[in-house]
Amino acid sequence: MARYLLRRLNLFLATALLMLGILFYATSLFPVEHSYALSGVRVPSLQQQAQIIEDYQLEQGELAQFIAYVQQRLGGNLGLSLTSQQPVANELASVLPASFELAIVAGLIALVLGIPLGVLASQSQHKLTQHCIMAITLTGYSIPVFWLGLLLSLWFGVRLGWLPISGQINLLYEIRPVSGFMLIDTLLSDSQYRWSAFKDVLLHLLLPAITLAVLPFTVVVRITRSAMMNVMNQTFIRAAEARGLKTSKIIVRHALPNALIPVLKHLGLMLGPFASYAIIVEMIFAWPGVGSWLISGIYQRDYTVIQGGILAVSLLIIFLNILIEVLHTVSNPLSRKELYAAN
Repeated sequence: MARYLLRRLNLFLATALLMLGILFYATSLFPVEHSYALSGVRVPSLQQQAQIIEDYQLEQGELAQFIAYVQQRLGGNLGLSLTSQQPVANELASVLPASFELAIVAGLIALVLGIPLGVLASQSQHKLTQHCIMAITLTGYSIPVFWLGLLLSLWFGVRLGWLPISGQINLLYEIRPVSGFMLIDTLLSDSQYRWSAFKDVLLHLLLPAITLAVLPFTVVVRITRSAMMNVMNQTFIRAAEARGLKTSKIIVRHALPNALIPVLKHLGLMLGPFASYAIIVEMIFAWPGVGSWLISGIYQRDYTVIQGGILAVSLLIIFLNILIEVLHTVSNPLSRKELYAAN
């Protein structure tokens, strides 16, 4: 097991190094002075210029510059934002919690609704029920996320006026940031309006979370249905049925835990599309996360923000993908058998 974890760690480091190499090459193509694109310092003094040259080894060869670039970026020095002249690392830390909050809520919606529907689609004896569920998932998978977001905003935000369509919380509420997760911060606040603020955050979160949850929801339903149909035909399920166990008990205790293993594997495959969809959703609903921050940096040609945003999102996807792969291997008896056999 230790050898397997070491291989996964080496894979993460190699992939991260490749990503940094691509960013380093892309930085040299920016239509500005190289030192300016790396540091973000608009009008450096002689001392600052000398420090930038020393930090990034600009007077050395390409290899030395790349090593210095990797050291600076992995050391937390992402430079200054060209527009705000604030450290990119600080700005990134301020917008990451909002993206995590949106992604977690959307993921929970997809799992809580998708798994039961997948089980129902696999076990229902009514063809109409099965066809309706699969038609819903196919429709949800085919709808462009930007069109769905705009449609939900138009109906539930503009015409019906039920839900807010932009932002994270009403500006009338003054909530002191503690964890960065607005749902938690409202509950931790000592304001007398904290429950009203909590409700307001929930209302702001509904439309973007539902929009973002559509893609993983459709995938979870289809994978759960396929996995459940496969598991229910296994020998140990037939044996449990022969012993007279109730169907509901067989599904909950025996079939569903085994059917969730393929679902876990496919979660890792969805991370890339999920992150790209999250960026679009944040832009549509003006959600103050990494996606809208990164797109704003692209519009403003803020090259240090572009580098920092792409690096953070890429490393996060790589890390979570490898983490899900490790969890899948640990939870899957067949994978553990192959793992120990290889060792």
